Amino acid sequence: MKLLPVASLFLLLLTTLEARPKPAALKCRTGPLDIVFVIDSSRSVRPFEFETMRRFMMDIIGNLDVGPNATRVGVIQYSSQVQNIFSLKTFFTRADMERAINSIIPLAQGTMTGLAIQYAMNVAFTTQEGARPLHKRIPRIAIVVTDGRPQDRVTEVATQARNAGIEIYAVGIQRADMNSLRAMASPPLEEHVFLVESFELIQQFAKQFQDKLCGVDMCMGREHGCQHSCVSTPGSFYCECNPGYRLNVDGKTCSPIDACADGSHGCQHHCVSTRGSYSCRCRPGYYLSHNKRSCTMIDYCSFGNHSCQHECVSIPNGHYCRCRSGFTLQPDSKSCRATDLCNGVDHGCEFKCVSTEGSYHCVCPEGQQLQADGKTCSKCGAGHVDLVMVIDGSKSVRPQNFELVKQFVNRIVDLLEVSPHGTRVGLVQYSSRVRTEFPLNKYHSADEIKKAVMDVEYMEKGTMTGLALKHMVEHSFSELEGARPLSYNIPRIGLVFTDGRSQDDISEWARRAKESGIVMFAVGVGKAVEEELRAIASEPVEQHFSYSADFTTMTHLVENFSLNICPEEGKGETEIHSPCECEALVQFQTNTVAILQSLTEKNILWGDAWACQGAEG
Repeated sequence: MKLLPVASLFLLLLTTLEARPKPAALKCRTGPLDIVFVIDSSRSVRPFEFETMRRFMMDIIGNLDVGPNATRVGVIQYSSQVQNIFSLKTFFTRADMERAINSIIPLAQGTMTGLAIQYAMNVAFTTQEGARPLHKRIPRIAIVVTDGRPQDRVTEVATQARNAGIEIYAVGIQRADMNSLRAMASPPLEEHVFLVESFELIQQFAKQFQDKLCGVDMCMGREHGCQHSCVSTPGSFYCECNPGYRLNVDGKTCSPIDACADGSHGCQHHCVSTRGSYSCRCRPGYYLSHNKRSCTMIDYCSFGNHSCQHECVSIPNGHYCRCRSGFTLQPDSKSCRATDLCNGVDHGCEFKCVSTEGSYHCVCPEGQQLQADGKTCSKCGAGHVDLVMVIDGSKSVRPQNFELVKQFVNRIVDLLEVSPHGTRVGLVQYSSRVRTEFPLNKYHSADEIKKAVMDVEYMEKGTMTGLALKHMVEHSFSELEGARPLSYNIPRIGLVFTDGRSQDDISEWARRAKESGIVMFAVGVGKAVEEELRAIASEPVEQHFSYSADFTTMTHLVENFSLNICPEEGKGETEIHSPCECEALVQFQTNTVAILQSLTEKNILWGDAWACQGAEG
């Protein structure tokens, strides 16, 4: 359905740069056409540039024989959406069309060129919108003008439009992407793809219509500008280049053919172009294979001079040594030694990780058993404690490390059997001030506590450790906040976590805490001061304070804490149960599994149990 005079129309418009001719008195008549302008009005098109596009459309319309039975014209603009300015059936005079074009308000959004072509195919070129039926063989021509790269895919929809009988001319201005223009235009591409350097030059497309429509031999009697040769076609012309040369984008000048440019050379690394031919080359460290296209890496390890203890690995321009699994490369980059996997992997051991050559395994403290997952230990199930953890929220901790501190707290919670009559847990955060995150009587299960811990917000500011100790002694272990009376003989344990030197004195309130019966654990990380940690910790100090140089390696601190807290098992609310009440005694025995390890206490308890049963009998 291609109309040769119109098909060659835009080549002449692109290549002719002389001044616009005066309008001819009589216009040559051509066969009827259905022409739809698809105009880019995205935000990248500036106002004065859009005015040039208006003039471009009006110049082309001014040289056409428009009318119901002649050429019909429609205009749509697009950005992120498509807007119909007027359809093929709306106007049949140039004056009406020019008024409608002058009233266009640019959309100034994105660049959905594919969407615009889809609209042209599905709507603008339908008989309902004024296009003549296909059986009348009236050429359907879409002129797409754009200044940028489409933000959607145009290849598939443009193919569908061409298959539907629409001849597409792609006119790119300034920033337009040539690949996209070629993807949407009809073949032959040299007659349907145009790239204009500026908006000012686009008006050159709209002149010399009489020559095109009247079938003048454009190669005769004029300066066609072809560097090598001019080929005349009905109503137009095109330039050709000599063998070994390729026509440039301007459609006139010629350049030597780069045989590597089209990507069909098959060279794996580099293609080196020569006139009419090419050769392949490899990057340094590779050599050209027998097929003269692919490249093979030089095996430097095969030279036998690498001195690697385990494995040699070739790389371009050299090699490096690699150790087998379970070993680490030494500073000499050649020898290997067994890897301490416990320090190099997230082993997940709850208590302690033990490295072996190429592997590791988890162990538990004395009195606890390794669980089926091979990582966790049996909890301190029989121990009842009131545990308050006091964590440092000063600005030196930093947000990402504070998240690690919360994970550390939850690892400790995992060690315990939390319940209203078992272990109770409270949490205090401090910086320049002190805040109770939740008291001992707030939550009654490990899951509730762990969720509350992860919801704690980072305080930042200073490091008033002494003030935090004072708050813990005066408030956290009060019965008002859930601590059980001292007469219940429930161990009170305070764990203080800090990453730096306190800005106030800690000695007095550390002493008062221990004098009040609180077993104090001190945990330090990073710049924590050992002297302060020792002052906080209960006797024996070595069992009650821990230190880690880095937040990411705090696992062993949990191990130390579990090792020292679990032997405290067995103490419970013994005074609220009568030793002669069998149910109370059974409950007491259940809560004191660790004490049953003592043969003497075991005999006494069982003696009481038998006595009680005898009394009931």
